[in-house]
Amino acid sequence: MLNKISYKLMTVVGGVAALVLGLFAYLILGAYQQRLIGGLEQTAEQLSETVKRSTRYEMLLNQRESVHEIINTIGAQTGIDRVRIFNKDGEVIYSSDSLDIGGMVDKDTEACYACHAADQPLVSLPIFARTRIFNGGDGQRILGIINPINNEPGCWQSSCHAHDPEQTVLGVLDITMPLDAVDREKRDSEVQMLLLTLLAVAGISLLIYWLTGRIVLKPVGQIVDATERVAAGDLTHPIPIKQDDEIGQLARSFNDMTRKLSEAQRQLFQSDKLASVGRLAAGVAHEINNPLTGVLTYSSLLLNSADEYPALKEDLEVIVRETKRCRDIVRSLLDFSRQSSSTRHQIDLNEAVHNAVRIVHNQLSLHKVRLVLDLQQDLPSVYADHSRIEQVLVNLLVNAGDAMPKDGGTVTLETALMPDDEPAGRYVRLVARDTGGGISAEDRTKIFEPFFTTKGQKGTGLGLAIVWGIIEEHEGRITVDSTLGEGTTFTIMLPVAGPAPPTAHGNDVHHPDRR
Repeated sequence: MLNKISYKLMTVVGGVAALVLGLFAYLILGAYQQRLIGGLEQTAEQLSETVKRSTRYEMLLNQRESVHEIINTIGAQTGIDRVRIFNKDGEVIYSSDSLDIGGMVDKDTEACYACHAADQPLVSLPIFARTRIFNGGDGQRILGIINPINNEPGCWQSSCHAHDPEQTVLGVLDITMPLDAVDREKRDSEVQMLLLTLLAVAGISLLIYWLTGRIVLKPVGQIVDATERVAAGDLTHPIPIKQDDEIGQLARSFNDMTRKLSEAQRQLFQSDKLASVGRLAAGVAHEINNPLTGVLTYSSLLLNSADEYPALKEDLEVIVRETKRCRDIVRSLLDFSRQSSSTRHQIDLNEAVHNAVRIVHNQLSLHKVRLVLDLQQDLPSVYADHSRIEQVLVNLLVNAGDAMPKDGGTVTLETALMPDDEPAGRYVRLVARDTGGGISAEDRTKIFEPFFTTKGQKGTGLGLAIVWGIIEEHEGRITVDSTLGEGTTFTIMLPVAGPAPPTAHGNDVHHPDRR
């Protein structure tokens, strides 16, 4: 079950989505934390400037108690760890923590490294260079900001505690603030982002699973079911096509394949059946041909001598007529079994059409049938037996004439060169179309079977079977399309023999009287 495409896609897409969303979450949380710390730095900077301005006057007057009071008051506020002031030597002069007063601060520690380089204090630094983040004694993260106290004219001109005018920095104001609130908000944001990422990955995975099942798995399942039916021998199960994408194209290709397989199976079955019936017909024809010839000979001799016996003569005429009918059937059986030799060479299909028309012209005229020829000029030659192709045409024309109503109709013969898109080469197409009564859908599946006829006692049922055999022998194809009450169309495809000359289309419409 885990080998299904949907699970594979869901796993891959879910993994990619988790990776991408996790990377975005990491970047967003990092930027968010920097923004929080940046805001806290701005607050610390403003606070340090406030402390400097608040203690400036007291420092100028050297009122240490007032400075201590201000620093203690500010240091006691929520969100502030300590407030300290170092002198130029690193001694803690003021601090909100009384234990720090008088202590020394190493200039190489995090509180002093930004202002000193090779023991030379810098005059001014940007805010990001004056802040640092370090871990307190209890593992708590702390943000510290230092603010240099510059030597102003009032400091070195004052009479109470004059400073050297060359000294630029008198000391440093250091304020530290805990980052508990920032870290807590960061953890909350991480949890929220993790939950949102999991929900997004789950939603995307479920969506992919649903879409894959609907768009891919369902039609693929139909194709798999159809292939199993084909493997079981059922070539009549089409796949319903509801898509116009690659899967829809695959379904259409599969339906075309099954249709062609069904046609090939039918042709193979028909060929096998024709071969079996042909062998049987050949044996039967040979067995009854000699006795039948004897019956016809003796009955003909008796008929010539029976002028004085009218009743006997009438009986003999029936025997001769029915014997000749049996002889025609035997001849058809021999033709069907392909006992006669076949000589194939390059022939002009249009010439074969004209010859067949001459043979059946009188018979079609009796049926009031109008014959129309629409033949392409300069048609390429086909490699065939001229007499057998004429036999095919005669059979089709006779059948068309027999299918006409009493008031007649029209039979059209067309020839044309097919476009050069066949995988096996180019073909010449021959179409025989009539306006007769048509053939029912049920009968269309049987018309090429031996001994099947729609003419009753008038036909032997071998004509179209012989036509099928001849076309198959010439490596061609024959199809039929018919509508009851409208007519029937037979289409024959014969392969072109060798290179084809340039084609020139034209309509050559003839009536039998003007051939």
